Amino acid sequence: MAPMLDATDTARIPGRRTSPPMWLVVALACAGQFLVVLDISVVNVALPSMRTGLALDEQGLQWVVNAYAIAFAGFMLLGGRAGDLYGRKRMFLVGLGLFTLASLAGGLAQEGWQLLLARAVQGLGAAVLAPSTLTIVTSAVPEGAARARAIATWTAVGAGGGAAGGFVGGLLVDALSWRWVLLINVPVGAVLLAGAARWLVEGRARDGRRLDLPGAVLVTAGLATLAYGISQTEAEGWTAGATLVPLCAGLVLIALFLLVEARSKAPLMPLGLLRLRSVASANVAMFLSGSAMFCMWFFMTLYAQNVLGYTPLEAGLALVPSSLAVILGSKVAPRLMRTAGPRTVAVLGTVVAMTGFGWQSTMTADGAYLTAIMFPGILMMVGAGLAATPLAALAISGAAPEEAGLVSGLVNTSRTMGGSLGLAVMSTIAAAHTAGAETPQALTDGYALVFAVSTVILAAGAALMWAWLPRRAAEPH
Repeated sequence: MAPMLDATDTARIPGRRTSPPMWLVVALACAGQFLVVLDISVVNVALPSMRTGLALDEQGLQWVVNAYAIAFAGFMLLGGRAGDLYGRKRMFLVGLGLFTLASLAGGLAQEGWQLLLARAVQGLGAAVLAPSTLTIVTSAVPEGAARARAIATWTAVGAGGGAAGGFVGGLLVDALSWRWVLLINVPVGAVLLAGAARWLVEGRARDGRRLDLPGAVLVTAGLATLAYGISQTEAEGWTAGATLVPLCAGLVLIALFLLVEARSKAPLMPLGLLRLRSVASANVAMFLSGSAMFCMWFFMTLYAQNVLGYTPLEAGLALVPSSLAVILGSKVAPRLMRTAGPRTVAVLGTVVAMTGFGWQSTMTADGAYLTAIMFPGILMMVGAGLAATPLAALAISGAAPEEAGLVSGLVNTSRTMGGSLGLAVMSTIAAAHTAGAETPQALTDGYALVFAVSTVILAAGAALMWAWLPRRAAEPH
């Protein structure tokens, strides 16, 4: 198989312009990832204003979030493989273009259905864009310490996007209107499109394979159906037909996908990838970590607003130290990885996060900011940053260059599906514990239980990582 063309190859071809600075390629890819992750959470604080502006009911309001999440999760593997076959730069531009146009349409929506459709197209654009961001980073940077630092930057920017959602959303809604939660993506997306078109270098697998359409249809339908079932749990409960039917149907479709892939000559996802210890163990670990850590921002924001009486903007500002802690953890991780190895750093980060979650589970209805939000939040997010970087590095190690986009899509899928499932489960746990009570003490008890359960999940995750993760990143097969 011919190797993937990257920035270093371009510099050797007569007549071509010199390759762009490595930092610029990484910056463009990370900015794309920031937009994708930011839009998962940025709309949360704008939902009340959206309901008033477009006369949405509770179900419609829920779908403002779910339409994006379902399309994002469902098309991720397809987006990753499309990047391998048709070009990572091309798919970056296609995904970012879709995302930007859908943001414009959503910001200008006059009816509820227009907003929901725009959010679904945004999710589709994000699913095409997200896998390309990690692949562009890893193909532009030589393997070794430099690549570990680049992955750390990608991880920090992505985590920072999720963390900044509440603050950015609150600022835009308070200063302008809910429409700017979406419209702000348009000028940013336009600048990124121009920069990517000018500076990114094309790279793809050159083995003549075509897209596996049966596999693509099955995995997309399966993941989207699973995500839909998960989204129904908060409103319908886990035992309702509206939840069980899509969950079971999604699992059946995923099983059919695996059967088709096992028999296909050119599968969308070669099942041999799952036999690679680094790929399988890191993705399972990322799924578990995501299921516990993703809900942190959601419940911390609810605690700050519903119990402590913060405004949306104040709640966003209260979590700024946690956002900075993610970046700190992500940037420290590569240095630790050089001496201790990725497995040890992943376990260390998970244990630090577990400590923060355990501390947060002791919250009270009259908690002080420093001890009820800031310090435990910093521990949770330093740990998240420390763990995410080595897990991403291990997840993409051992895979051949022509599989890089697919593995990147798998990384994002594991994290997204883990986060979606975790949030659904934790919301159910909190709701069941409060039994409909809306007093500050009842809400606090429900939120505290969520953080206690997350602590247990992270403890199990740390043990699994130590037993299963390889000590060092694998060589490409």
